[in-house]
Order: sequence, then C-alpha cells, then structure tokens
Amino acid sequence: MYAIVDIAGQQFKVEKDDKIFVHRLNAEEGSKIDFDNVLLIENNGKISIGTSSLPGTKVSATVLNHLKGKKVLVFKKKRRKGYQKLNGHRQYLSYIQIDEIIESKK
Repeated sequence: MYAIVDIAGQQFKVEKDDKIFVHRLNAEEGSKIDFDNVLLIENNGKISIGTSSLPGTKVSATVLNHLKGKKVLVFKKKRRKGYQKLNGHRQYLSYIQIDEIIESKK
C-alpha cells in the first residue's frame, strides 16, 4: 500500500515506515502530524485518485528531527568582466517517519 501525498508544497510517494526529508515543518520534534492532502492511494492493486485530493484520507507521520541540508554552492561569473560571485545555501529540513496511511471507508 502506498500513497502520493502533498507535503509542504511537494509531492511524495510514501509507504508505511518510510523515512523522508521534507521542507521544514512547523511542528516540535517527536510530535505527530497528519497530512490530509492525499492525491492517490494504491491498496492491493486498487487505485483511488481524487480530483484535487481524496476526502477522508490522511497520512500520519512523526517528526523525528529538524536539520539543515548539505551546502549548495551557487557560483556566478561573467566572462572578461571581472565579475565573480559565490553564494552558499543550506536548506532547512525536517526528517519524518510515516506511521500509517488511513483510507476513507465508502
């Protein structure tokens, strides 16, 4: 059983007990969080797709910790002009574990 869920503006394919990095969530470490914007659920070959999202379905997860990602270097240069600029960026991330996928009963 898997689901495609929208978490913080990005879509993820998740299964039970998956651990994924997502953009920083506004939740404490160790807290439970529910995502109700589920776009697709596959259960034993039966696929359910919502027009925007599936009503009554949700994905429960636990926030394991908050961290910063690896540094990404952005280098800009213009030829023969003496222009060089180096910037670094580290994205704020949350590490979550998917606890369960709850499907709506019809």
